[in-house]
Amino acid sequence: MSSASSAASGSSAAATSAARLRGLVPDWLNDPKVWRTEILAGLVVGLALIPEAISFSIIAGVDPAIGLFASFTMAVVISVVGGRRAMISAATGAVALVIAPLNREHGFGHLVAAVILAGVFQIALGALGVARLMRFIPRSVMVGFVNALAILVFMAQVPEMRDVPWAVYPLIVGGLALMVFFPKVTTVVPAPLVSIVVLTVITVAAGIAVPTVGDKGELPSSLPVPGLPDVPFTPETLTTIAPYAFAMALVGLMESLMTAKLVDDITDTHSNKTRESVGQGVANIVTGFFGGMGGCAMIGQTMINVKVSGARTRLSTFMAGVFLMVLCVVFGPVVSDIPMAALVAVMVMVCFATFDWHSIAPKTLKRMPAGEIGVMVVTVAAVVTTHNLAVGVVAGSITAMVVFAKRVAHFAEVSRIVAPDGSGVLYTVTGELFFASSNDLVGRFDYAGDPEKVVIDLSATHVWDASSVAALDAIETKYAQRGKTVEITGLNAPSADLHGRLTGELTGGH
Repeated sequence: MSSASSAASGSSAAATSAARLRGLVPDWLNDPKVWRTEILAGLVVGLALIPEAISFSIIAGVDPAIGLFASFTMAVVISVVGGRRAMISAATGAVALVIAPLNREHGFGHLVAAVILAGVFQIALGALGVARLMRFIPRSVMVGFVNALAILVFMAQVPEMRDVPWAVYPLIVGGLALMVFFPKVTTVVPAPLVSIVVLTVITVAAGIAVPTVGDKGELPSSLPVPGLPDVPFTPETLTTIAPYAFAMALVGLMESLMTAKLVDDITDTHSNKTRESVGQGVANIVTGFFGGMGGCAMIGQTMINVKVSGARTRLSTFMAGVFLMVLCVVFGPVVSDIPMAALVAVMVMVCFATFDWHSIAPKTLKRMPAGEIGVMVVTVAAVVTTHNLAVGVVAGSITAMVVFAKRVAHFAEVSRIVAPDGSGVLYTVTGELFFASSNDLVGRFDYAGDPEKVVIDLSATHVWDASSVAALDAIETKYAQRGKTVEITGLNAPSADLHGRLTGELTGGH
């Protein structure tokens, strides 16, 4: 082979290798604008996480550093192993509420052990396919979830605006104004970051005495170190922590998967819910071994990251965790001087951006079925009353099931045609047969007045459950008691299979 041919071959191989490498490396790694957006978004979220983590630590009854450590490890780990890019996971109020009684009654060691066990449960649930259950959550529940979240986030800011110096109010208004009008000038720097910096400079330079981040609690001065939970490794410990761990696993997964679904809708992208479920478990296990209080996806901070700051990659999530620790450990005195008014303004803006205003517009409410509105209201009411997003989702989903069952139950109709010679009668059943609709089916037949031969045509229906088979058996039994015969025809294959397996087994035979 000539040297020219060898050079060409080598060049071709290099080009092929480069093309393969480009296929493995995301395009955004070569885009400076994306790097700037993601890093600055991470900085904004890192700042916003500090007072939230401290507040949730207080709810759980632990030192503020515990919540900050949890937020750091959750964000960094989930940025690598999670299934939803740009979503923020950290210490949350929902998890704090679940584990607070365990910490209060049995101590911090049991809390850490429960966090690790909750992570194990989440990995198991993720492997079992719990994420697929998200398909059964109706849109009205999702809308209620989003609106309730916006209300909860706003309610959490109200204490920061009550019994405070008068200067807090113009600072909040100024922060909101900056976030509304600054993007009209430039979007190079996130408006929330500009708002935080400007308000901090004003309060420090002017010596304005207002509540600051430092008033929430002391920031940690060193990184967390790994270790085992200080508990006896006995069956008694396992039985003590297992109920709390399982509750935490369910609440954390539900909140995380709902948040992932919301981000999917906002970004028009798909996420791997199973990977996210397993990733939440891995993140909680790591957090537990580092002495954190555990957590899950934070929808408020996620909205800051995705909707306000425009982040779309894992880098923003990773940087949020890194910035959180750097800000606390290295720049603790500076961060402590940030006025709470600046962070309140950011969260209020998040509330307005998150709330689905279209869902409560008069035109929408006029067109929306009453049942759908009821489901949304129940979801919002349950969340706002309990301050638990998971409770609201469950309550809304159950309400939606009841509304759906009631609506479908009316779809089963029975028509009757008597043969011209009076020798037989044909009943045609249309609609879906399940527990709600089949309960009234038995009373739709004229057992005494019908001729001896009865045909029931089910070609326009589907038999869904044992209740429907039992109803058909009861009909046959009532006719048999009068010496009349019943022939059931038109069953589709699945219905025929179910009817064949269960008929005669549910009512004791004919």
